[in-house]
Amino acid sequence: MEEKKKIINTTITRNTADFSRQTDNIYETVAMLTKRANQIAAEEKKELHSRIDDFRTGGDGVDEMFENREQIEIVRRYEQMPKPTLEATEEYLEGQIYYRNPAKEDKQAAKFEAMEEEVINAN
Repeated sequence: MEEKKKIINTTITRNTADFSRQTDNIYETVAMLTKRANQIAAEEKKELHSRIDDFRTGGDGVDEMFENREQIEIVRRYEQMPKPTLEATEEYLEGQIYYRNPAKEDKQAAKFEAMEEEVINAN
């Protein structure tokens, strides 16, 4: 498991203006953070299942007891990790999330084309 940056796992009061700087829309930012948090959760789930699947062997009772303790330790470690929403929020505030909105890009392209047409027609 790769070492992750230490993220505070408690409630923090945040300034909502910080969340609308990149997108100019707080709701769009929340949607983006939701998508990123879902990606992080899926990655963690996949990693956890792969680590637990390593223990799926047909063994005797003594080995099973030892494996169960290891599995419990792994699960506890994952439970103590920061929630995906906190990780996504930190990534966003540190500028580590790449974001684009194709709908906005199409609108901007249409505006530029209209402006070019005006300039061409004015001459």
